[in-house]
Amino acid sequence: MSLTKKFLKSKPVCKVTFRLESESAKAAKKAVLVGDFNKWNPKKASMKKLKNGTFTTTVDLETGKAYEFRYCLDGTTWENDDAADKYVPTGVSLEENSVVVV
Repeated sequence: MSLTKKFLKSKPVCKVTFRLESESAKAAKKAVLVGDFNKWNPKKASMKKLKNGTFTTTVDLETGKAYEFRYCLDGTTWENDDAADKYVPTGVSLEENSVVVV
C-alpha cells in the first residue's frame, strides 16, 4: 500500500494517489476507497484495478486537513493502509481508520 502526495502550487489542493497492492487486495475483484472526503459513500469511490491486481485511484484533497479513510474489498472486507500518516479509532467498533494529512 502506498500514498503519494502531489501539492499544487496554483491552489490549496493536494492530489493524493491511493494504491492498494495486489498482496493486500487479497484477490479482490473490486475495491473502493471511502472516507471523510466522499462522505463514506462507496458509490463515489471505485478504484481502478491494474493488470497485476493492484488497485489505484487519485483524489483531490484540500490542504491543511486530515482525512480518515479505509479500503473496502468486494463490499465485505475492510482494510487500512499501512502507509497512512496515522490511525484513529472508528468510534463504531474496535477497528481503526487510516488517516492521510495534507
